[in-house]
Amino acid sequence: MKKQNMFFRMITASLLRRRSRMVVALLAIMVGATILSGLVTIYYDVPRQMGEQFRNYGANMIFVPSGSAEGIKSTDVDSALTYIDKDNIVGVAPYRYETVMVNERPVIAAGTDLDGANATSPYWYVTGQWPQENGQLLIGKDIAELYGVGEGDTMSVTYVPASDTETSDENTKEKGTTVEFTVSGTLDTGGSEENYIFMSISDIEKLTGEKKSYDMVELSISAGHDELESYVDKISGDVPSVSARLVKRVTQSETTVLSKLQALVLLVTVVVLLLTMICVATTMTAVVTERRKEIGLRKALGASNKSIIREFMGEGMMLGGVGGFLGSFLGFLFAQLVSMNVFNSSITFQPLLIPVTLVASVGVTALACLLPVRSATEVDPALVLKGE
Repeated sequence: MKKQNMFFRMITASLLRRRSRMVVALLAIMVGATILSGLVTIYYDVPRQMGEQFRNYGANMIFVPSGSAEGIKSTDVDSALTYIDKDNIVGVAPYRYETVMVNERPVIAAGTDLDGANATSPYWYVTGQWPQENGQLLIGKDIAELYGVGEGDTMSVTYVPASDTETSDENTKEKGTTVEFTVSGTLDTGGSEENYIFMSISDIEKLTGEKKSYDMVELSISAGHDELESYVDKISGDVPSVSARLVKRVTQSETTVLSKLQALVLLVTVVVLLLTMICVATTMTAVVTERRKEIGLRKALGASNKSIIREFMGEGMMLGGVGGFLGSFLGFLFAQLVSMNVFNSSITFQPLLIPVTLVASVGVTALACLLPVRSATEVDPALVLKGE
């Protein structure tokens, strides 16, 4: 124990005698550890952050009827959802489409879970508000302009069963079911949704007088491409009436951006660690040069190369430990700053990052000290003490 205490005091005293050089080395290690800790945190948190951002671009998975099935039953949807981790489900929006009449003109009505549609399609821009209760409609921008209606106006929607459309026009209107709706908002998406009117599932069942299966289901899932594909394979294989598919324009874009961003983070981390190693090696080489006479004297008095190596490596690894410990916390602050400015969301501190950063910092410092320590062991006492 006394030997270890003496070794620790010797290293500490040696570092304090050369404060200016050691501060430079410590700062280099601390900066490297900060970048390492911050970028590793970002590297592992990027998939979640990117997933949240890409969820704003709409659903990344859909369910459609499989084979000869005419639709998807709600029980089938529930069965399919059991294969997906509940924590990964952002939103589920089943859709049932029917052709209805508004002022004797055909319009596509979409019955859906409006809360689910809001979650799966956050990019939809609504003037007014989403329907809050039954009897309210969300109408597309083109429909609003065609009929000259807006928020707060009423709209008469008539549903005529397919069998009745073969009768004369005079009888058609009499046989259809008409329901008065209040327009709660106007939908602007820049897509085909602007030609639809949206209502709740219960409203479309009331309008049509029957409960039918869904035509499709949109899902927004917070998961990586590989995990999404595993969900698709399981659902398509185990739920006979459901065919799960990925929305490739979303999933492929997410995968491409994510892989490039992670590669960039990894490259920057490697470069920073190399620069840290070079800085520490340069500083330790200068220290060895300054201490040539001291090393020569110690060798002349009988000190072994092993003891000299142990002392210099001890100094370097102590610097690495201190710099790594400080850098692990500064790295979290760095990652938090990047996350808030780029993704506008915070990250959680990972305690495991402290030992990882410590080990990496000590390892880099040890590698950086190899060449300077080797030069220290090659000091010839006779030449040094003669002043050569």
